[in-house]
Amino acid sequence: MAPVFLFDIDNTLLYSGGAGSHAMNMAFHELFGVSDGFARVEFSGRTDRYILHEALRGHGIEGGWERYLEEFTSRYYALLPAALRERQGRLMPGFPPLLEALSHEAGVRLGLATGNFSEAARLKLEHYGLAQYFKGGGFGEESLERSGVVRSAIKRAAGGARPAEVFVIGDTPHDVSSALENGVVAVGVATGNYTAAELRQAGAHLVFADFADWQAAAKTLLGR
Repeated sequence: MAPVFLFDIDNTLLYSGGAGSHAMNMAFHELFGVSDGFARVEFSGRTDRYILHEALRGHGIEGGWERYLEEFTSRYYALLPAALRERQGRLMPGFPPLLEALSHEAGVRLGLATGNFSEAARLKLEHYGLAQYFKGGGFGEESLERSGVVRSAIKRAAGGARPAEVFVIGDTPHDVSSALENGVVAVGVATGNYTAAELRQAGAHLVFADFADWQAAAKTLLGR
């Protein structure tokens, strides 16, 4: 079968200028009256479910993320479009040409393996003009751990593909480890907070500085 490519969003496909964390902080403040509620929470490579869980725990808010998920995400989704418009974000090097090239290969499937809540993923991709390239995947509400998100992405978007044909592409060691835990190909791209050396040390099978040379990247990913 043709390969399946499962992409992370933030710092892999695009940089939102911090729109997501800004909107999440505003939603948290509206709901709980806490300013900068996520200040002590690691965002990079984490799922939104984990991020919300840790913020609630850190501020001693009882009831767990399930109790507050619907109300929190409703506020977050209402605030995110304006945050995306106001923040100075950008597409990462090589996008959308790399997606365009891969999507035109016979049988190739493109999906998402993102820590973003599914609606936040849609809003970000639509804002940056990438939504049309992806059909399904795994999202941040599905698991505290990124490996669970990747597992869901494989089930939905990579059905029938052999592990060697499934590529998880992201910018953090969490992306790499989640691919390795699921027995698929880990691809690191050093466009976030981690260097190529750090991603390689985490166990990535393939590592790119970025996808600026999208033609060469496409050939490598397609095994040519």
